[in-house]
Order: sequence, then structure tokens, then C-alpha cells
Amino acid sequence: MRLTHPRFGATAGGVVVDDQGRVLLLKHVFRPGSGWGLPGGFLEAGEQPEAALRRELDEEVGLKVEHIKLFTVRMFKRPRQLEIVFRCKAVGDAKPRSREVSTLGWFAPEELPEGLPPDQCRLIQSAIAQDRM
Repeated sequence: MRLTHPRFGATAGGVVVDDQGRVLLLKHVFRPGSGWGLPGGFLEAGEQPEAALRRELDEEVGLKVEHIKLFTVRMFKRPRQLEIVFRCKAVGDAKPRSREVSTLGWFAPEELPEGLPPDQCRLIQSAIAQDRM
């Protein structure tokens, strides 16, 4: 089976908003391009996606979230990766706690940082629009 079935990783990510409607973005040291992107990370063996997002947010920026709702699931060919994306609301403050994160920012959806990948810009806009419905 291993020879005929492709291997891939699974990640959980979040479109995290605060009380002002701003979106949390992290600037990761190892992320290509500008480094900006949505928070999240790989699922550990046997870990549920929502639990993985909560763990990653706690580890990287010490943030708790509530009102978590599944937003979308995407598959990438390169890297071979399944991404499960949630929408959620921030509880408390966030501060970088991991050497993987150089900084973080809260951005209005219409003022996202330069260099944020276009697919993540579209994802954020779509998640925000869905929240307004």
C-alpha cells in the first residue's frame, strides 16, 4: 500500500479574529516569502484538528480561542498536504512564545500585509464575508 498511495501531511489553521474584527497573522521564521501567514501547524498522531489548532495557538502565541467553526478543507499537491481551516474568535492577548514566530500582527481584512500569499488573502476575505452573513 505504501508504494501505491501517496503520503501527505495534515495541518490545522485558523482565521482568528478579535473584538475589532481584525485578523491574526504570524510572521514565521521558516515560512517562504514575506513570512506572513495564518496561524496553525501540523496535526500530531491521533490529534483532532480543532485540538491541533488550539495547541498551536497556545504554543506559538499563548492565545486561547472560542466559537471555533470549520471553515474549509483544502488539498495541496506541493507540498502534499491536507489543510483544515477554522474560523474562531480570540480570547485574551497574543505574544510570540516560539522561536518559529518572529512577530505577529492584527490586521483589518482590507489592510493585510504585503507579501501575504494571495490564496491566504482570498481565504481571509471569504471567511470574514461568511461571518457577516
